[in-house]
Amino acid sequence: MTEPVAETHPHENATGAARLIVLSDGVYAIAMTLLVINVAVPAHLDDAAFHKALSDALPNLGAFALSFTLIAGFWRDHRRLLTALPIETAVVTRLILLGLGLVALLPFPTALLAEYASQPEAVALYAGAMAAIHAVHATLLLLTQHQVHPSPASSAAVARRRFTAQLGSSVLIFGLSIPVAFVNTEAAMWFWLTLIPAHYVLGHYRPRPPHQ
Repeated sequence: MTEPVAETHPHENATGAARLIVLSDGVYAIAMTLLVINVAVPAHLDDAAFHKALSDALPNLGAFALSFTLIAGFWRDHRRLLTALPIETAVVTRLILLGLGLVALLPFPTALLAEYASQPEAVALYAGAMAAIHAVHATLLLLTQHQVHPSPASSAAVARRRFTAQLGSSVLIFGLSIPVAFVNTEAAMWFWLTLIPAHYVLGHYRPRPPHQ
């Protein structure tokens, strides 16, 4: 499934990965910047209108903080993936571009979540976008696992599988929150907090050595 690009040669891989890193850095920087566009308070307001506008901006600030934190995590994960990439393949490149396209789209569901958090479609769209990006990153890790760490017993390979499991838990949590959103939008958003203990447990899990 991961056949190399015909034009790609081993000595060119460093250049290809560097180009992907530069492209991804630019996409992430733009996506992070666009998040703040919806955070604004009109000028020339009287005291009452100012305080109301400031209060109305709080959901936008919350959505900005949430999405900025998640995008920063995506960016960190993406760089980890690219710097460890041993060979550039057609499938891997397409997946990377798919992930970048989803990241570039994030300001849209973020704005919807800020303005229409009580609407299940807005919450479901946001959760779906997050689940999709995590799924792309998890797939990239699975496709390149053997290339990066040929020895499955090495500590680095174990850490990489643990990282993949964390991404998989994110896909599961955001995915499960989609049907929950159509029952109760607040419950769906609170459900996202289970990412914290899930990632902690999976990140610190140590399998017991087999008994001799």
